[in-house]
Amino acid sequence: MQGSYPQNDAVEGTLDKGDTTGSPDAVSRETSTPTTGWSGVRTAGDVAAVAGPDLDDTTPLARAAQHSVLARADAKSRPAPPRPPATRVFVVANQKGGVGKTTSTVNIAAGLAQLGLRVLVVDLDPQGNASTALNVEHRRGVAGTYDALVDGVALAEVEQECPDVEGLFVVPATIDLAGAEIELVSVVAREGRLKKAIVAHPRVGSADQVGDDRYDYVLIDCPPSLGLLTLNALVAGQEMLIPIQAEYYALEGLGQLLETVELVKANLNPELDVSTILLTMYDARTRLAAGVAEEVRSHFGPQVLRTAIPRSVRVSEAPSYAQTVMTYDPGSPGALSYLEAAREIAATGVTP
Repeated sequence: MQGSYPQNDAVEGTLDKGDTTGSPDAVSRETSTPTTGWSGVRTAGDVAAVAGPDLDDTTPLARAAQHSVLARADAKSRPAPPRPPATRVFVVANQKGGVGKTTSTVNIAAGLAQLGLRVLVVDLDPQGNASTALNVEHRRGVAGTYDALVDGVALAEVEQECPDVEGLFVVPATIDLAGAEIELVSVVAREGRLKKAIVAHPRVGSADQVGDDRYDYVLIDCPPSLGLLTLNALVAGQEMLIPIQAEYYALEGLGQLLETVELVKANLNPELDVSTILLTMYDARTRLAAGVAEEVRSHFGPQVLRTAIPRSVRVSEAPSYAQTVMTYDPGSPGALSYLEAAREIAATGVTP
């Protein structure tokens, strides 16, 4: 059956939502028997069901297509979230690679911007993947985070506007950033360079200090390691967003990451708070994903967003077109889920 399905949104949406009403041949041995999804995780299908419960039940493809249309229409019709009273600085970090860290950074940033908020993404990964997805220039020689960290250039001078999403700006990363950790070793207060640059930005601060032109969110995309670049991000951030893949391997390094966070809080940045946990690559058809989600929620409670990000071909395809999934395919389950995750994050920051 694998070769008989065309790769389109409807099929992808059906798989992402964990539809078990089709042929049993399409479900692997590792999946559970057809049941309702784990109640603690909200998928794109759940969002659509709230928007319009009277769905076309004729085929799984029709349901998937209607889910996407209804959910996107509902997202646009809902009022924009209020702006936070001051700029919220998020560190998006996880030293394990492949958990959706950069993908979550760029798509949540795009989602927040689509909700009417002003967002700055600081690409701190020498690979520059966030810069690629947001379609900004980041070849060698382009000014970016390297210049801000090593040479002290103001962030406002090196940021670029994302051409695809209004209200979204990016400080790009070039390959030069790979040598920044070595160059910063002998610099005094090297772990606070990024914080100094962010605080000095003329559009970062409270409404009283900066006014309506302020950034509502700054998202720092970290490299998949716990080196000096990530340390700079942890010192600069107020809140931490940790993407966790819904597999047990992704939980193994979490303890080490949290130990590092506690050390940073004790010695360098007492304001740092692990405020948000995001489940990524969630497959609602498997017991494994539900088990990991339940374990994560038992440890972190309300810090875990209700919306989980499904496995999605569209999310993986988008960067190859220099886009986020929010602009590449806004009706796909991945885009719908990231938009809801962004709305959840925005809803937590409206009180002083």
